[in-house]
Amino acid sequence: MLLADNETTFDLLNNDAIAKTIVGLITEDSERAVTVGVHGDWGAGKSSVLEMIEASFADHDETLCIKFNAWRFQGLEDAKIALIEGVVTQLIEKRSLTTKAADAVKDVVKRIDWLKVARMGGGLAFTAMSGLPSPDHVGAVVGMVKGFFADPAKYADREQIDKVIEGAEGLLKEKESRRVPQEVEEFRKAFDELLNRAGLKQLVVLIDDLDRCLPEPAIETLEAMRLFVMMDRTAFVIAADEAMIEYSVRKHFPDLPDTTGPRDYARNYLEKLIQIPFRIPALGGVETHIYVTLLLVGARLGDEDAQFKVLVAVAREALRRPWDPTRFDNAAVQAALGARAKDVADDLVLTEQIVPLLASGTSGNPRQIKRFLNSLLLRKRTADARGFGAAVKLPVLAKLMLAERFIPTLFDEIGLASANDPYGRCKDLAVLEEGPKLDTVRSPAPLVAGGKEKKVAPPGPATVENPVLTQWQASDVIKAWAKLQPPLSDVDLRPYLFVTKDRKDYLAAASALGPLAAVVERLMGRRMVVSGMDAELRALAKPEASLVFDYVRRRILGAGDFSRPPAGIDGATILVRTQPHLQSALLDMLGTLPASSGPWIVKGWSEVITEDAERQRFQTLLERWSKATDNPALAASATAALRTKVKG
Repeated sequence: MLLADNETTFDLLNNDAIAKTIVGLITEDSERAVTVGVHGDWGAGKSSVLEMIEASFADHDETLCIKFNAWRFQGLEDAKIALIEGVVTQLIEKRSLTTKAADAVKDVVKRIDWLKVARMGGGLAFTAMSGLPSPDHVGAVVGMVKGFFADPAKYADREQIDKVIEGAEGLLKEKESRRVPQEVEEFRKAFDELLNRAGLKQLVVLIDDLDRCLPEPAIETLEAMRLFVMMDRTAFVIAADEAMIEYSVRKHFPDLPDTTGPRDYARNYLEKLIQIPFRIPALGGVETHIYVTLLLVGARLGDEDAQFKVLVAVAREALRRPWDPTRFDNAAVQAALGARAKDVADDLVLTEQIVPLLASGTSGNPRQIKRFLNSLLLRKRTADARGFGAAVKLPVLAKLMLAERFIPTLFDEIGLASANDPYGRCKDLAVLEEGPKLDTVRSPAPLVAGGKEKKVAPPGPATVENPVLTQWQASDVIKAWAKLQPPLSDVDLRPYLFVTKDRKDYLAAASALGPLAAVVERLMGRRMVVSGMDAELRALAKPEASLVFDYVRRRILGAGDFSRPPAGIDGATILVRTQPHLQSALLDMLGTLPASSGPWIVKGWSEVITEDAERQRFQTLLERWSKATDNPALAASATAALRTKVKG
């Protein structure tokens, strides 16, 4: 059971409301030209909205809806010509105009050929600013093509060259030199006549995947739309992420100032081209719950299942009030599915489990939601195929994959701990999943009136500060993840680490330390011991160096006392100095250390942290440490370091 990620007219997102609104806007006054933008991040459902719009016009005899995929034609030829020819070709084919209006077709096609021949000149100006080439320009093309005969194999075969020359000379005979505005106007008149011959009241052009194009073809497509075919009785609906189009504008016009007063030039350009913008909103929590439920149940039962159709109807009714979770709660789903509910019981439990974090982690993006679900289901299917059986349970795998996808540092810690535990467990998770427990103890003297027992923490050694746990407990996202069912602290996670090893093989790393174990032990020694290891550490392959650093880091963080440099910090420093790719991992470790650490964490990193991005991260850490009100020594040391950097 995998989920298709194609555009569809089967609406699970209630985007049909957007499609209907757009159709109503462009048909209420079919005489006027209009451009509509359907905006949203990649995967938001823009292409599906276009499919729904196209389906809405299927039975409109006096309206023709055609589709143009800008990305598909990118690189094949000039983007302006591609759009013009694509629109005209579909118009001719869908309305059988070759026989009904042969003369009008011939006129328009000749004008397109004129543009295509001109482009073969390679460098002839043909833009929205300079317009079409003159016959002199085309004559230059003909001369150039004839010159190719000196080495025809280098350019094209004889038949192709003959066709180019014949076409260009034919255009020279039939056309007179015209000024650019006149030539553009003639094309528009010919195209308008073609619409008349087609018996159309309105032409609707859907442009998809424009935001996937490189800046030049993206802008050329928009310019062609406005310059050549945007006229009365035409409507263009453009699906694109507006941020990507604005980026294309900035790349296309690099010399323009960033802003014009309070406005951005790129935004002004986009608003000039697109009159009516629609942005597809991200899915909220209730909408994500409905969407995931429909995806999983639909994949299990099939879109044509009668009970699934009932569930879809209930979902669409619930989407009328997406702020009210009671309209699509477990009782409503069970009632809609009836006897089929038992067939999808596991899917419904999975939905309840993953939706809270999935909604926030994907920012409500439908494609990202589908990708996560497909990855989860594929891994489970692979585990079953390999005979793992009950050793891999879908709820446990789902919870781990949520951490892997949205909290990768947490997943790394869990993976390393589980791989090195004899029972494959990450015991630290118990603190998050269960919370600290109080034991009942009896005092020889009454602790409260009436001699009742009082729950107090049993006496014991002082708690050693664990920076990893401290970091986990300080993160609301990690705490929210830990509350998801089921708890994992008592689960053997080694089968799950094997299933997810396409990302990182923690089990192989644990068993492969072998000869590197001696390196780790020496790096945990004193400075005198590690100072002579430079050559040996430089000889490590990157995967080996990363593995060694992981083990050294965990032993450093397990020290508990950071008032002084812990054992292993000198080794980690030398390892990173000889393996610069580990600078990011070092900064991650430094950021994990508690605010009670000694001033040592500020000093000695200038020769180790050399990359600009990591220096900026260290600067941010210094600023954070300089505000450590409960640790004056650390604050003073960090402040002094910041002043030194400013003077430097």
